This record gives sequence, C-alpha cells and structure tokens, in this order.
Amino acid sequence: MNGAPKAPGGNRFARWFHETFDDWFFRSIIGPAQTRNAIHGAEAHAREQWKLDLEARKRYTRELRERKRRTGR
Repeated sequence: MNGAPKAPGGNRFARWFHETFDDWFFRSIIGPAQTRNAIHGAEAHAREQWKLDLEARKRYTRELRERKRRTGR
C-alpha cells in the first residue's frame, strides 16, 4: 500500500480489494490474464460480430498507417 492514512470506517471492499490484488505475490500465483479463446462461450452470432468488428478495426489501422505513410508524417 502507499502508506497514506486511511479514514476510519472507509470503504471496506476497496481496502480489501487493494490489500489482496495489489500484492505481487498473489498476482504471481494467479498468473497473467488470459485472452486466448476469450469469446469461446459466446453465441455464434456474437462471435461473428466480434470477428467483423476486429477486422474493421484492423482495416482502419492499416488505412491510417497508409495515409500517414503517404503524407510523410
């Protein structure tokens, strides 16, 4: 914790959350966040929309990079 004094009767949940999840040892036990198969349990329609959205974002990024390349920025 940052050593700042806590107000008595403060938010117990916030205090517990930070005491638990700001601890490097606890984070090392639970491991890194997993993103592979993140939408595995979603409905087929939701998966397809997610894929379309991802492709649109990638296309936008490619177009933005190409515009910057053309203008010499």
